[in-house]
Amino acid sequence: MKLHGKVVTGMGNFSYWIEKLEDHYYRKTAMHFYPGTLNVELDQPFTLPHIVTRLEAEEYGGTVSVNILPCMILGRRGFILRTDANEQGRGHHPKTIVEVASDVRLRDHFGLVDGSQVWIEVLQT
Repeated sequence: MKLHGKVVTGMGNFSYWIEKLEDHYYRKTAMHFYPGTLNVELDQPFTLPHIVTRLEAEEYGGTVSVNILPCMILGRRGFILRTDANEQGRGHHPKTIVEVASDVRLRDHFGLVDGSQVWIEVLQT
């Protein structure tokens, strides 16, 4: 499945959680994430597939569980991160927003700015 959208400015709070939970994310993905995500506003709402990797709140003593879905963005490996609240339509982001984490700052790596058009290929889990 391929998703299309444009880069938008995020809220900036996933960077805190990526740093705080770095070991947990690494255990789930085998990737050390850059502390921040690339927010992409999709052309259409996106619902996660039924089978995804999850970081459960109980695993780190928190209150928020995160769905982790492997993807390729502009040919680079990454992961879509989406909280349960956002997936259920009651979080900070509508279902047209996905947050992509990778091992580099994607904006710098690809020279992306708000409005840049990107394709995200969702990979099978």
